[in-house]
Amino acid sequence: MEFKGAMGGIYKITEWITRIAYSNILWMLCSIPFFFFLVTKLLVTGANESLQMNWAMGIVAPFTLFPATAALFAVVRKWVMGDTDIKIFSTYFRAYKENYKQSMLGGIFYVLLLVIMMVDYTVYMTQFRNMQLIGIVMLILLIVLFLSMFNFFSMIVHYHMSIGQILKNAVLITIIRPFRVLATVLGSAVVLFIGSKYPALIFFFGGSVIALWAFFNFYGTYMKMQEQAERLKQKEEEAQQEAADADDSVSLQGDPDKRDEWYEESVSNGDEPGKRN
Repeated sequence: MEFKGAMGGIYKITEWITRIAYSNILWMLCSIPFFFFLVTKLLVTGANESLQMNWAMGIVAPFTLFPATAALFAVVRKWVMGDTDIKIFSTYFRAYKENYKQSMLGGIFYVLLLVIMMVDYTVYMTQFRNMQLIGIVMLILLIVLFLSMFNFFSMIVHYHMSIGQILKNAVLITIIRPFRVLATVLGSAVVLFIGSKYPALIFFFGGSVIALWAFFNFYGTYMKMQEQAERLKQKEEEAQQEAADADDSVSLQGDPDKRDEWYEESVSNGDEPGKRN
């Protein structure tokens, strides 16, 4: 049954609220170990306990948070590409299973590299005062690496590539196409700010809204790159066609040596060169 007018608009809004909340709850349930340690970190007051929770989150993130987030991106990918009537539960867990290995390996890579860079940044900024420039460089690389995770999750559900190619391209796109990623970060910051005021919204909508916004921006970048690639291919085809036409034109003119022989033979026979008999 399809509603029209104001009722139709209200129905669509409630339908989208249900989709976003449902997918967000699935994401949080599959990431329970990570969020357990995160909440514990926020509740404890001791520095040692907080450091222990950081290590615990780093250990469980590749095996829980990363696969769950990849599955969430697989769901929002369908929405962005126009397939809004998918079965969320089956789509989510099928993507969770299919992308688990790659997302886990990517999670291990990101966690290790982020930890190493954070330690280096802290050491250079606090213990080696005369080498703080290196610490600033580490901070920039740390930010780029963190931002590339948005592209990583989008690419892992959108392309069939090896994990190495996905990681490399995620970082490269972040560097050469920074504005879409910055828009994703600003949107995510707004969601998190609102969530800090109303924590229930984070539980029901936070992850899904951020993933939806992130893949929307990635897909815009993808389409732009596809258009540029098609234009470049078209220009190459036109250049090849022009070269082929030029070759045909040269072949029609004939070999200069043969033309000279034909001219000399025509003159010796008393014919007018260039005129048909």
